Amino acid sequence: MVELRDEILHEAHHSRFTVHPGRTKMYAEVRRLFWWPGMKTDVANFIRGCDICQRVKAEHRRPGGLLQPLPIPHWKWEHIAVDFVSGLPRSRQRHDSIWVIVDRLTKSVHFIPISTTHRVDRLAELYEREIVRLHGVPLSIVSDRGSQFTSQIWPSMQAQFGTKLNLSTAYHPQTDGQSERLIQILEDMLRMCVLEYGGSWEEYLHLCEFAYNNSYQASIGMAPFEALYGRSCRSPSCWAEPEDVAAIGLEIVVDHTEKIRQIRLRLKGAQERQKKYYDLYHGELEYQVGDFVYLKVSPLKGHKRFGIKGKLAPRFIGPFRVVKRVGKVAYELELPPPMSGIHLVFHISMLRLDRSKEGKRPTVDLSQIDLRDDVTYDEPPI
Repeated sequence: MVELRDEILHEAHHSRFTVHPGRTKMYAEVRRLFWWPGMKTDVANFIRGCDICQRVKAEHRRPGGLLQPLPIPHWKWEHIAVDFVSGLPRSRQRHDSIWVIVDRLTKSVHFIPISTTHRVDRLAELYEREIVRLHGVPLSIVSDRGSQFTSQIWPSMQAQFGTKLNLSTAYHPQTDGQSERLIQILEDMLRMCVLEYGGSWEEYLHLCEFAYNNSYQASIGMAPFEALYGRSCRSPSCWAEPEDVAAIGLEIVVDHTEKIRQIRLRLKGAQERQKKYYDLYHGELEYQVGDFVYLKVSPLKGHKRFGIKGKLAPRFIGPFRVVKRVGKVAYELELPPPMSGIHLVFHISMLRLDRSKEGKRPTVDLSQIDLRDDVTYDEPPI
């Protein structure tokens, strides 16, 4: 009897004339010809355990993982976030990228033009010259998992300075949200400068840095320049008379300390508002060590090659075994050798629990997909 039920469900779901219907449609179709106790539950469980559906169908529930804000720094330029803007037109100085470095407390930034051909030791030299020279050695750096930061040279240099390197969870830059948002603003500023004044983007990079540092930031209630130095920076468009600064010695120290206290309170309030809004659209979800999960991948539809048919790749690949929980919202997976270039830790929003029955778990076949280390692939149009 059980074998007959499985055969009926398999035919109703896997037939070329039904093409993997959902729970409601499949139940309506099966009940026209058959009935048995608990049939609706059996249909739901059968679809839930279908490997093809788990790998292809989109999620229609809230993503897992509540927001985990980073701790608020206690002083200026002790904790920074870094990222890169790449793919820019090559300038006369042979630069095609921007190194974005932001202080997580004062929100002050530095934009450093670089080239994608720069070696890591060259980046380390720029770091010493542009950051350490001006602000000292940071205690921690938040970054993505780009090749520049996962190399052996950069972490070893940070170990030399005593700086802790915090890497964003693979393909989920929530940890590095500070620099991610800043990059969007910087790109818009450069577009507007080039559109209005002409020339190369690098001609305006230092002006964009000045404008950003001297503009009001809602999260801290003042401009980054004022948060960093205690007063606003004069610009050519400032028509006010220069103020006589009478505060000296202890008064300046007290004033700066009070400003930092206010900034930290405002950042705490901003984080609480962001978390409240974010958590409205995300749910708590947990996996256990030993569970099998599917990994979400993303197609990159860049180039079109007409006349050549490409394969429809899945939204998820796997399943892979969970080997360790990392923090509250990330998990380490056991990946096969073809995926050795990908970091093993993933945010929970990229995972989907495998609901296949024990003993019927599908094997992982990556031969049909060329996966990059950022969990993306090319999907030529059909």
